[in-house]
Amino acid sequence: MRATIFGATGLLGKALMQEWQSDQIAGLGSKDTDIRNRQQVLEIVQQTRPDWIVLAAAYTDVDGCESNSKLAFSVNRDGAENVAQAAKEHGARLLFVSTDYVFDGTKTSPYETGDRRGPRSVYGRSKAEAEVKLTHILPNCCIVRTSWLFGPGGKCFPDTILKLAKSKPELQVVNDQRGSPTYSQDLARAIIQLCRREASGIIHATNQGDCTWFEFAQEIVWRAGLKTAVHPTTSEEFPRPAPRPKYSVLSRKSLGHCGIVMPAWQDALDRYLAARSAAPLI
Repeated sequence: MRATIFGATGLLGKALMQEWQSDQIAGLGSKDTDIRNRQQVLEIVQQTRPDWIVLAAAYTDVDGCESNSKLAFSVNRDGAENVAQAAKEHGARLLFVSTDYVFDGTKTSPYETGDRRGPRSVYGRSKAEAEVKLTHILPNCCIVRTSWLFGPGGKCFPDTILKLAKSKPELQVVNDQRGSPTYSQDLARAIIQLCRREASGIIHATNQGDCTWFEFAQEIVWRAGLKTAVHPTTSEEFPRPAPRPKYSVLSRKSLGHCGIVMPAWQDALDRYLAARSAAPLI
């Protein structure tokens, strides 16, 4: 199988490049291809001739999207459309990485794949609109929604907490937003399996379990052996430009139907901390 990865230099893209063995893989970062340029995308797809395209490239600065909405939509929606059109022209399958932020967060039970979209942020809207466009262009495309991504080799929540914990005696972290932390390496393995199993439709892929950001931070500090005190606070006390869903836990039924089970997020966190310790400069 031949696969082309757009976004190969991002957190998930790096994990995909590391994990995807025994197939012919072409990995492209933003310096290689601007997905906003339809001709560039088409030329790359013609050159690499993939069976599968994995679109992991995105503008993921959730707060930055609020003040740069034009950029957010041009990358996350229009760029995705360019890739889908190229996939259609070439006859390739497409897997698009989406987000829990397509939901409004008003539920109190895990979101199913068929639940109504209701994004509250520009980032969420750009990804939700991309989902709709892609299913019109490629009805058999695979949309993988995930959440709270973390991993080695880039900026993520555990990395931020660990750096703060080493410089501050105590931290305050919001305790009124609940989701499922997802380890980039585990998500990469799941995506590879989905491609090999010719998956289609919307699939929710996260590590097992859920927590609040406060609970996540507590676990990070404790498992890292640090003594920094972590205190709960509210979203109102720490306002951000982009509204976040209060509850964005994704149901993993769709992933289970594909015969794939991802480990618990606590197990994933231990592996992340071990990887980070082995390469302290990442």
